Parts: sequence; structure tokens; C-alpha cells
Amino acid sequence: MNADDIQKPCAARGAADFCLSCVLTSGLLIAAVVASFAYLAIDFSALFSADSAVAMGKFAASFLPPDLHPEFVRKTAWGALQTFSVAMVGTLLAALAGLLLALPAAGRHGAAAARLSRFLLNLLRSVPELVWATLMVLAAGLGPFAGVLALALHTTGVLGRLFAEAIENAPRQPEQSLREAGSGGVPAFLYGTQPLVWPQCVAYGLYRLEMNIRMAAVLGFVGAGGLGQMLYYHLSIFQQAQAATVLIAMFVLVLAVDALSDRLRKRMASV
Repeated sequence: MNADDIQKPCAARGAADFCLSCVLTSGLLIAAVVASFAYLAIDFSALFSADSAVAMGKFAASFLPPDLHPEFVRKTAWGALQTFSVAMVGTLLAALAGLLLALPAAGRHGAAAARLSRFLLNLLRSVPELVWATLMVLAAGLGPFAGVLALALHTTGVLGRLFAEAIENAPRQPEQSLREAGSGGVPAFLYGTQPLVWPQCVAYGLYRLEMNIRMAAVLGFVGAGGLGQMLYYHLSIFQQAQAATVLIAMFVLVLAVDALSDRLRKRMASV
């Protein structure tokens, strides 16, 4: 019996073990999904009943036609600009803070710093934006500043973790070569690792900006300004026509930011 004959049964056993683990994992996932439907007791018949369709149709029809009075359109445009500004500033602050925390989280400053920074990043992103916004409204008062702080805190946890993973997965050879040639730690990172991870970090930042545009609109419901605050106000007093105009502004803003972000990512990929 040669070495090939010995390796073939071992490879077959390894493949069988791998397939068995895949089957078990898939079975657990399917069981979890079935158990979730059973636990939630979802009634699909009520959702698709004639009464539900009529009620939803009447409610949707109450939003038509939207209020397109020039004065209200200008007010809505100002709210959209405020929402965009909140998302931009919050994402920028989060990107800067995330970069600072990503280096120790990637293990660049020792095991203790890595554990501490990862704990902080986990804490920041585990608290939802609405909870941060509620806390920031109590601390900074009603207005866009509270929304900026809420988005910055939560997004720092998200971007910091993503940036840290990008740094961890980057090849270390360029940076090590610069260190061996006599370069310091900061220049070696800036010229060896930073160019490799920068496109990925920018893509993460743009993606989070798209998400923060949507979330900035939602944060207005807790007094953080922008389109969300307008939407909450007009819905609370049953002014559906004005609420429809705000919803249209949200859609246009999200569509514009998505298109701009997509163009930027494609341009970066082609460079």
C-alpha cells in the first residue's frame, strides 16, 4: 500500500465529516426558522384578508394628493438638507473615531488595548441609534445636534469594527519591509498598510452614510430634527397630505445619495 492509497480514505473521511457538519448546521437553521414562525404565531390569513386590504387602501389613499404648496415644499427641502447634514457630520465623526479605535482593536498596541477597544466598539454598536438619540436629546436638547451625536456614537462602533477587520486582513509584508528598511511605525503603516485598506474603508464609510441618511430621518421622531421630526409632527395631527410630501422628500434624498455613492464606489474600483 502506497502513500496515495492511505491519503484517499483520509480525504474521503474529511469530506464526509465536512458534509455532515453542513447538514447539521442547515438542519439547525431550518429548525430555528420553523420554531420562530411557531413561536410568533403569525396569522397570514389576517394579513391577506379583504378587510385588511380595504383598510390599508383607505389609509394609503388619505395621503393623496401630496401637499405641493411652494412654501411647504421649501420647508420640506430645508428639512431634507438638515437630514443630509446630520448624516454627513455623524458619519464623518464616526469614521474619524472608528479609525482611531480600529488600530488598537486590530492588535497594533497590545492585547490589553485590543480587548478594551473591542469592548468599547461592541458597546457603541450594540446600543440602537434611537436609544442614543434619546440620551443625546436629554443631554444636548432637541435639535439636529442630538441626531449627529447619536449617529456618531452608534456608527463609530460599526465602522471601527469594520476598519479593524480590514487592517487585520491586509497583507503585512509591505509594512514589515518598510520597518526592516529602517522606517518608523507610523510611516510604515501609512505607506505599507494604509493604501491597501483605504478603498475598502471608504466603501464602508459610503455604505454607512447611505444607512445613516435613512436613520437620520427616523431619529427625528425623538426630536433630532430633519424630515423625521416633520413626519412625526404631521402624522400626529393627521395631516397626511403634508406627510406624503415629507415621504417623497425622503425617497428622493435616499435615491440621490445611493446614486452618488454608487458612482463613487465604481470610480474607486476603476482606479
